[in-house]
Amino acid sequence: MLSRLKTARTITMARRSLSSAPPSPSPPAAPVDPAAPPMLRFQAGLPTLPVPSLSNTLSKYVETLEPITSPSDMDKALSRVSEFRSSAIAQTLQERLIARASKCDNWLSEWWNEAAYMGYRDPVVVFVSYFFVHVDDPVRTNPTERAAAIIKATLAFRAMVESQTLEPERAKTPLCMASYKWMFHASRYPAIPSDTAHKFDYKLGGKEYNHFIVMRDNRFFIVPLADAQGNELSAASIQAHLDAIVKHVASSPSQASEVPIGAFTSDNRDNWAHNREKLIAASPENEKNLVKLESSLLTLCLDSSAPTTREDISWQTWVGNGRNRWFDKHQFIVYENGRSGFLGEHSCMDGTPTLRLNEFVLASLARNKIDLGPSTPSIPSTEIKVEELVFNVNKDIKTSVKEAEARFDKLVGDHEMAVLHNDSYGKSLIKSHKVSPDAWAQLVKQLAFFKLTGRASAVTYESCQTRKFKLGRTEVIRSASREAKNWVKSMDELVSSVRRAALFRKAAARHLQYAAWAADGEGVDRHLFGLRKSLLPDEPVPSIFTDPAFAHSSHWELSTSQLSSPYIDGWGYGEVVPDGYGLSYAIGDDYIRWTITCLKGNKKGSAEELKRCLAEAANDVKMMMEEEAREKSSKL
Repeated sequence: MLSRLKTARTITMARRSLSSAPPSPSPPAAPVDPAAPPMLRFQAGLPTLPVPSLSNTLSKYVETLEPITSPSDMDKALSRVSEFRSSAIAQTLQERLIARASKCDNWLSEWWNEAAYMGYRDPVVVFVSYFFVHVDDPVRTNPTERAAAIIKATLAFRAMVESQTLEPERAKTPLCMASYKWMFHASRYPAIPSDTAHKFDYKLGGKEYNHFIVMRDNRFFIVPLADAQGNELSAASIQAHLDAIVKHVASSPSQASEVPIGAFTSDNRDNWAHNREKLIAASPENEKNLVKLESSLLTLCLDSSAPTTREDISWQTWVGNGRNRWFDKHQFIVYENGRSGFLGEHSCMDGTPTLRLNEFVLASLARNKIDLGPSTPSIPSTEIKVEELVFNVNKDIKTSVKEAEARFDKLVGDHEMAVLHNDSYGKSLIKSHKVSPDAWAQLVKQLAFFKLTGRASAVTYESCQTRKFKLGRTEVIRSASREAKNWVKSMDELVSSVRRAALFRKAAARHLQYAAWAADGEGVDRHLFGLRKSLLPDEPVPSIFTDPAFAHSSHWELSTSQLSSPYIDGWGYGEVVPDGYGLSYAIGDDYIRWTITCLKGNKKGSAEELKRCLAEAANDVKMMMEEEAREKSSKL
């Protein structure tokens, strides 16, 4: 009992420390560099990622442990935090981190890119890649017409990115635009012990690398983006090339369909690195083919499937069949029924820049803002030469492809997906109750997890971008809080809707506070990561980092992220721990949509079970807030 009282006092002191601490100052407005191109005019003046104070980070860490940690484990965690707080090594690590920050644009960037992406050895699909499902185009239902229009609109966006005339993104202040370098004519490469990436030196208007790659029936085709005179192809001319490829594949069967080289990119990164070496050693032509593939604008996958349901098209866009894909590059995917989507290569850029690309493409086409060019192809279809990239394969390569296919089939076969499109309400109703839509959606997840497991707090990761800083990427919003736990428990107790709603509002406010910290680079996770990375090889690891509570607090049972757009009809990614869920979501004016992924046999519950719990939780919250409004109104 005394131990629990001590724990409660320590947590209360930590919370008071946080609430009394001065708020982190917002980064000053970035000055304009008149010598820089428009897209990068704020770049030099962006602030650098701060190193949070040790005291604030440890206080936040203690607070976030409370709702997810048992009392006995909490006692141990508090002891180790206290020990670390007062230790000489903690101060040394903090000083090292501050020194590192003073010498580079972003103290985290290199470490994080290595740990989270390039050094990560599991397959990028299902563990790293993310997908967008496009809203349907009612005008272009022919797949090659749809694909050609997408490529043509992409060229308009490429022109702005490569000329660096694209308007910088803003979120009150300008955002870092450095990652846009990797959007086109770039590729990830498998390597041991850590992958690399390369941006090809494409010049606007130049001939070198001015092509894209089409995949059809596991085969690769190269399509130029300009004619012999250097004129950019019209959408009709691009479509003529695509039609020729489809016809060629249908009439000319090839061994390439049976030896899908693309399957290598779905494999463990070490396996792919070894197999890439085998490809290059087998034939000089193979290396030339790889260069053509990797240097292309991006990859267009023309799939022969025709998905119809939300789950079907989400699944196909996320993983496909593992063959008709090149997972080391961004790729558009167009299906036989004219539906389409996008699969993002995540290592060098996050989802917000590629969302902008997709929104530009889809919005421009929907509003007829893209000049598609003459409606008649500039080259007669009879004169179009289909250029196929044919890889020379030996017995060893064929065997390795089969093994990669088997591993992909096993990995993907162990997964399941469910999509909940709740169109009973959305942002409009949520705002009418004066609640943040994102906080509302996060609290719905906590209630759904309680319905699923009986536990009132899920260890939850919500992604928050930190691109207001140079080379910024993401920080974690730790969505589980004491306030959220208190509200969730109240939903299972005999209390009034007014009381429940009051607790709900407190939890939403707390969520917004942590989100603000994360956006300002003042979250817990990246700072603790940096402190641990600052250890020298011969130094013992402080007990705070070996404490089970530390590992548990970042064992993300719910990996969540929001991207919302009227042009995106679904999006998602995989879970990050074996017993967890990938839980992407979008909030529209009149809907909330979740995509749920997990391993089959998850002891907490299936994707369909979590879908049912989310639907119930979303409805419960709506009813609670409406009852609160009625009760308050009746007392006026």
